[in-house]
Amino acid sequence: MNSQEYMQFYDRVGLLNGWDFSQVRCTSEGVKWNFYDEVIKNCKASDILLDIGTGGGENLLSIATSPALLIGIDLSHAMVETAQKNMQKAAASNVRFMQMDAQQLQFPESFFNVISCKHSPFCVSEVARVLTKDGVFLTQQVRECDKANLAQAFGRGQSTREDGALLDQYMKELRHAGFQDIEYAEYDAVEYYEREEDLLFLLMHTPIIPGFGREEADFRTLQQFIRDYRTDQGIRTNSARFMIVARK
Repeated sequence: MNSQEYMQFYDRVGLLNGWDFSQVRCTSEGVKWNFYDEVIKNCKASDILLDIGTGGGENLLSIATSPALLIGIDLSHAMVETAQKNMQKAAASNVRFMQMDAQQLQFPESFFNVISCKHSPFCVSEVARVLTKDGVFLTQQVRECDKANLAQAFGRGQSTREDGALLDQYMKELRHAGFQDIEYAEYDAVEYYEREEDLLFLLMHTPIIPGFGREEADFRTLQQFIRDYRTDQGIRTNSARFMIVARK
C-alpha cells in the first residue's frame, strides 16, 4: 500500500475496532515480554507518559493507574475517536488522547519522563526533544521476518527488507540523537490461531498481507494456507518482534 491507501485502511480499522484484538483466539510459544508491562516497570507514580501510535487506547488505558498523567497520540482521527470512547468507558481521569503527527510533536522540550511506541512509526529527534534528560524511551516493532509463511504463501508481505534492517536503522538514529544507554531484545515466537475466523480477522484488520481480500484468489490462497499449516494447537505462523529501551 502507498501512504494514502494505508491511512484509509488505518482509519477504517480505527472505526471498526481501534486495533482491539482481544476477541481473537490465539496462543503463542516463545514470547519473551509483554511490552506494556515493560513500560510500567520504567514508570514512577509522578511520571508523565506519552504513547505514540496509541490506536484505540486499549493498551494505554490498561496501565492508567501507574503514572500521574498519560497522553496517547495517533495520526488517525478515527483512532482517536475510538480511544476517547474507550476512555469514557474506563472512567480514566488521568488519560488524554489527541490526534497528532509523531513527526511533529506539539509538546514543549523535556516534557515527558517516559515515551512508549508499539508497532508505530516515530521520529527519533522529536522523541529526544520532548523527553526529559533522565527519561526513558521504549519501543516495540515488528521484525521483517514476521508471518514469514503467510508472506511466502501469498507472494507478498508487509516488509521487503532484510530481517534486522529496521532495528539497525533505529539504533543508529537513537545514538545520533544523543541516547547513550540503549538496550534491545528480540524474539521469534510460534503463534497458533485457533479458528479460521481468527486468522481471517487478523488479515482483514492488519497490513500483514497488503491489499488482502481485493482479489478472490486471496481467499483460495488462505484456504490452502490453512490446510497446510493447521495443527492440533491451531493454524501456525510466527510472531517476530524487537524491543528497544533507550535512555539519554
